[in-house]
Amino acid sequence: MAFYQLPHNTDHARRSAAEPAAITERYEFDIHTHTIASGHGSGATITDMVKAAAARNLKMLGISDHGPATLGGGRVSYFRNLKYAQRERLGVRMLYGAEANIINYEGKLDLDDSILEPLDYVIASMHRPTIKPGSAEENTAAYINAMKNPHVSIIGHCDDTKFPVDLFKLFEAAMEHHVLLEINNSSLSPEGYRGDTKFSDLILLNLSVYYNYPVLFSSDSHGTKHVGDFTYAADAARLAKVPRNLILNYSSKALLTFLAGK
Repeated sequence: MAFYQLPHNTDHARRSAAEPAAITERYEFDIHTHTIASGHGSGATITDMVKAAAARNLKMLGISDHGPATLGGGRVSYFRNLKYAQRERLGVRMLYGAEANIINYEGKLDLDDSILEPLDYVIASMHRPTIKPGSAEENTAAYINAMKNPHVSIIGHCDDTKFPVDLFKLFEAAMEHHVLLEINNSSLSPEGYRGDTKFSDLILLNLSVYYNYPVLFSSDSHGTKHVGDFTYAADAARLAKVPRNLILNYSSKALLTFLAGK
C-alpha cells in the first residue's frame, strides 16, 4: 500500500489566512460545527449557522457544540433541550449532536449516556486541558474505548500531533465499532493549531481506500465563516485518490444510513 505526502509548496499553503477558500464541490452536509454555545471562538447562533449553510447550498447541517468539560462549553441543559429544536430551517435539514470530551484513557465522556442517547450523533474528541496527552498507546486506547460507547459515531481530529496515536489500530477499531474517523479541514488549514497533520490525514485516507471504508470531511467551523468548507481535506483526498463513494459528505442519505446502522 502506497502512502502519499502533501508537498510543502502547495497552493493552499500560500492562500491568505484572511481569504476564505472557495467552495466548489457539491457537498451536501457539514456536521462538525460550533455555535456561541461552545463558548469560544464564535458568536454565531444556530440561526446564523443555518443561514450560512443555506447560502452555500448545503442540504443538511449538524450542530455539535463542545461538551461541558471544555472551557465555556455547552451546559448539560443545552444538550438536553436540543431534542426540541427545529428539524428543518430555511430548507436545510438539521441534525443536533455534541462534540463530547474524552476525559480519561478509559474513554469516559463528559456527557452522560442519558444526555447522549437522544442526540442524532456524537463526536468524541480529545482536547487539552480536559485530558493530558499521553503516549501513543494511551491515546489510542482512549479513542478506542470511547468508540465502545454505543452513542459515539465519530472520532474528532485524531490527527492532532499533540495526541499521537496508532492510526492503523484506530482505523481497524473504527470499522469494528461502526465509527467514522473525520478528516478535519481545520487541522489541515494554514490557520490550524494542531501541528502538521498532513501525513496523518493521508494515512487515514489511504486506509479508507485500502479497506473500502468511508471517512467524513468536517469543517470544525467555529462560527459561520467555514461552514461547508472542506478545501484542504479535499486536497488531501485527491492526492490519495479517494473515490467519491468513500467520502460521505457527497450524500446526506449515505450519512443517515451510516448513523442508523450505529
